[in-house]
Amino acid sequence: MTLSLTHVHGDRITVAHGPAGTELFSYVYRPEADWEAPKPYLHPLRTLSGAVVTDYRPHDHRWHKGLQLTASHLSGQNLWGGNTYVRGEGYLALPERVGSMAHAGFGNVDATADRAVIAQKLTWHPHGGELWAEEERRIEARDVDPGTGSWTLTWTSAVTNRRDEALRFGSPTTHGRPAAGYTGLFWRGPRAFRDGRVFTAEPAVPPESPQSSETGPMGSQAAWLAYVGEHDGRDGHATLVFEHAPSNDHLGTEGTHPAHWFVRSAPFAAVAPSWAFHDELVLPPGETLARSYRVVVADGAWDRTRVAAHLAGLTW
Repeated sequence: MTLSLTHVHGDRITVAHGPAGTELFSYVYRPEADWEAPKPYLHPLRTLSGAVVTDYRPHDHRWHKGLQLTASHLSGQNLWGGNTYVRGEGYLALPERVGSMAHAGFGNVDATADRAVIAQKLTWHPHGGELWAEEERRIEARDVDPGTGSWTLTWTSAVTNRRDEALRFGSPTTHGRPAAGYTGLFWRGPRAFRDGRVFTAEPAVPPESPQSSETGPMGSQAAWLAYVGEHDGRDGHATLVFEHAPSNDHLGTEGTHPAHWFVRSAPFAAVAPSWAFHDELVLPPGETLARSYRVVVADGAWDRTRVAAHLAGLTW
């Protein structure tokens, strides 16, 4: 299935497929409100049938924008957006802590019949504007399969610390709030996806049941996690599968920092393979944090067996 790419310079890149030009996603890199920690994001993200599977600036969290890379607590700064969680005080409006991730240039931006690529350079800044980090980001659309009603998005980020001291990645949980380990790649689902079905590569008890913020895979480790939601405005479901690349070593067995799933289906749908759920991730000066993920976007309500079989047929 042919992929195409349209670039509105200074604003967004949109990837579409097929003769009808169904848009799979828009990658928006135009800066937005300072309070929301300006950074690029993907929205709308769609299934092959055109169903939207992301939300944008919901009233409860205006800084939630589709699929984006975030850093909720970074050496005392907030590159997530909105209020900042402070130990013992809760969420406070601290605009002087809200930073940004800025577009610094594109490398390869291209589409072929079976793959679209966006390679971008970004710079990370605290509120004061100093250079704290440089990022090499690569986003690909691939594995378009009308037979299964699915396609794949891959996201790779390599973040290099440019400070003279360590960068400390944390989360509200590392600062005292239970079950709030969000940081890193973050997906916000549509409002209709509330109370969706969540499951991982490992069977849960009870299996494949709706997950609250206090149960199920929250804070657990698994190679992948799936979220099934039902649409408003049209019949049917969609399934999103978030998967670690083998190079991530999400269990931390080779000395890398382990990853744990942040996932909620209530009061809203959200998933993040957290960089700092239970403990801070410390990045020394000059060193690089590299992580890669795969997101399978599928029409229909898939189960664990179908997800596992599909992932087994894909290559990195």
